[in-house]
Amino acid sequence: MWYEILPGLAVMTGCLMVPGLATIWIQRFTNGGKEKRVALLPYQWHLMERDRRISGVDLYYKSKGLENID
Repeated sequence: MWYEILPGLAVMTGCLMVPGLATIWIQRFTNGGKEKRVALLPYQWHLMERDRRISGVDLYYKSKGLENID
């Protein structure tokens, strides 16, 4: 019957989700626990560059916080 397709559908769904989830986990691991930022607009790019300069270590994902900025 129609329910015989469910195990195959579950396996196919799981296999299609693995690459997307693995990419997220790898990016979090390499970026210090934060999601990868994507600059779609020039304004977003300028904000990322500002964060890179302010961090002091040339990494946009290592933020210092407002209390540590001179």
